[in-house]
Amino acid sequence: MDLQTLIGEPWPDYGLIDSGNGRKLERYGSYRFIRPEPQAMWAPATTDWASDGEFIPGSDDEGGGRWYYDKPVPKDGWPLAWNEVTFKASCTPFRHLGFFPDMAPVWEWMRRQVAGKAEPQVMNLFGYTGVGTLAMAASGAQMVHVDASKKSVSAGRANAELSGLADRPIRWIVDDAAKFAAREVRRGRRYDGILLDPPKYGRGPDGEVWRLEEDLPGLIGNCRALLNADSNFLFLTVYAVRMSALAIGELLAQAFADLPGKVEAGELAVREEARGLLLPTAIWARWSR
Repeated sequence: MDLQTLIGEPWPDYGLIDSGNGRKLERYGSYRFIRPEPQAMWAPATTDWASDGEFIPGSDDEGGGRWYYDKPVPKDGWPLAWNEVTFKASCTPFRHLGFFPDMAPVWEWMRRQVAGKAEPQVMNLFGYTGVGTLAMAASGAQMVHVDASKKSVSAGRANAELSGLADRPIRWIVDDAAKFAAREVRRGRRYDGILLDPPKYGRGPDGEVWRLEEDLPGLIGNCRALLNADSNFLFLTVYAVRMSALAIGELLAQAFADLPGKVEAGELAVREEARGLLLPTAIWARWSR
């Protein structure tokens, strides 16, 4: 299986300005932030890293840390836009800003897969604050958005209002993603596309435990059961784990061996504005008809 790189290019409201020495400098609208980035092992292009704030990681291995601000930053967030989608960015305790900008080429790819299809049915599992859901809804898809966090789903609804997409056919569901997918299989449901962005570890609303390495194969099996030869795609992204793109590619290749189409795998990366360097962010695998 040949590995590919999906590259996130700068857009008006987001850009990777510079990177190096284990950190990255990004712009989110009119604000600039510094965050840790272990994969930026090179030297930065410049030492002029004026920013509005920086996330300093904690000394533990559990992803702790906190934000330190040099300038006032809105506590309740500020609006950003990607094409037709408007959403709120904010500095979260988890070091990111409420969405994942490296997913932009994934949103574009998914829209191409269902282009021309009347009211495609698409599910976003582990949908977080819904930018991917709204990217698809804006292009005419009927969406099912699932996340275990009530707060995240509420943020998704608020982003739909900001985007003028609140009247689009979107089902906002607070539920354990794996359990919901299993129930959809039992209901005999079928989808045209599935976006799957699972965390390394998580808990459902009723205390369900999710462990990526243990639970992903079963979830992929259920997602396969929700797709058929008339479906268009499944896209899987994996962050922050010691796992290979080849491994998740082979997992999909086995699960989708009975369907026409192709399975591909590779890395997500963001292009740095200073020099055009590619900063890797995640691995992915996808099936498409």
